[in-house]
Amino acid sequence: MIIDIDARSDVPIYEQLRRGVIAGIANDELAPGDRLPSVRALAVDLGVNLHTVNKAYALLRDDGYITMRRGSGAVVAERDAGAAHALGDARIEGELHRLILEHKAGGGDAAAFLDLVRTQLARTYGE
Repeated sequence: MIIDIDARSDVPIYEQLRRGVIAGIANDELAPGDRLPSVRALAVDLGVNLHTVNKAYALLRDDGYITMRRGSGAVVAERDAGAAHALGDARIEGELHRLILEHKAGGGDAAAFLDLVRTQLARTYGE
């Protein structure tokens, strides 16, 4: 899995890392039980601060995407369809609300927003 970091982006590097790992899981590039690089190794590979990677991993852990084991490092969590990343879902709901408000503030309407969502769903799920 390759994670692209854009140092010029308005999106913080830790969030770019977090999104990259989530995309890897969603696209089956990372499977449950797969080990992620150590915090130190990933920081060196990407040329970013160790604490930046540590923050991304902590957020991924808190959202249920990875587990952290002393001595084993970060591992992609098992998918629990029943739990469906309950903490992550709450965060996604908040982020979605923020995006809707941003779209509305820019003059967009509900139909246009739904069209954007449908396009992204088709792109992601291949439907």
